[in-house]
Amino acid sequence: MKIGFVGLGKMGAAMTERLVGHGHAVVAYDVNPAAVAAAGLKGAEPASSLKDLAARLEPPRAVWVMVPAGEPTEETIWSLADVLGGGDLIIDGGNSHYTDSVRRARALGDHSLSFIDCGTSGGVWGLQEGYCLMVGGDTPSVDRLRPIFEALAPPGGYAHMGPSGAGHFVKMVHNGIEYGLLQAYAEGFELLEAKKDYGLDTAAIARLWGRGSVVRSWLLELAANALGKDPHLAGIEGFVADSGEGRWTVDEAIDLAVPVPALCEALFARFRSRQEGSYAAKFVAALRNEFGGHEVRKT
Repeated sequence: MKIGFVGLGKMGAAMTERLVGHGHAVVAYDVNPAAVAAAGLKGAEPASSLKDLAARLEPPRAVWVMVPAGEPTEETIWSLADVLGGGDLIIDGGNSHYTDSVRRARALGDHSLSFIDCGTSGGVWGLQEGYCLMVGGDTPSVDRLRPIFEALAPPGGYAHMGPSGAGHFVKMVHNGIEYGLLQAYAEGFELLEAKKDYGLDTAAIARLWGRGSVVRSWLLELAANALGKDPHLAGIEGFVADSGEGRWTVDEAIDLAVPVPALCEALFARFRSRQEGSYAAKFVAALRNEFGGHEVRKT
């Protein structure tokens, strides 16, 4: 299948490479010409503009957008709408708010364009392991993109969540849960670190708990990686950013009167990390760097 891909950052470039590796033809564009050239070296067909990208695809066209949520996504989608035609399809694979996806699907439909919102999880490991894809949109559009989803995801790693907005809603909750998991591990490992008289090897403990323990997870594997590099996380500042999904999850829980105290506390812990450093905050920052390549502030 031939598809356009807009946005060649850490995830977008890897997703493009994975698609090419699975035999798909990808026309790639980014505002950074160096990123486009790099994608070309990986087998993608470079495009010099959105108009050029559209011209290199045969109708009915499909274009995947992987740019930061908010205004960059809004501008990209509507710029694409100007160069695409009836029957073409736009996929937003970023972390957009689900209500924006509902609005965009409706507005693009008025222009005879189809829209899919695709929550994407996998971070910098997705090229190797595959991406978990949470897909929202009408069934014919989702079915049309099945070969693309199957290439990007590991076996069983994508599913149609429901109508427009459902994909990004599920991804929002996914990221809210991620906040809670990271904070729980961080607090436990801070307690282990504080028990100085035992001289505990926290990296070894993370590896141990990954073998049969009820708290085993991929995050523990990443914890072992991070702690193996810097057991006391001395080189990391305890500053943890939040990209929006945790706040949206808490807002939605308030609107629906659903109690999510652990997720709230995890979000508030990130706020606190910006006021004073702590081992727990360093731990979360280290793990976010491991699974997503998120920037770490060095001391």
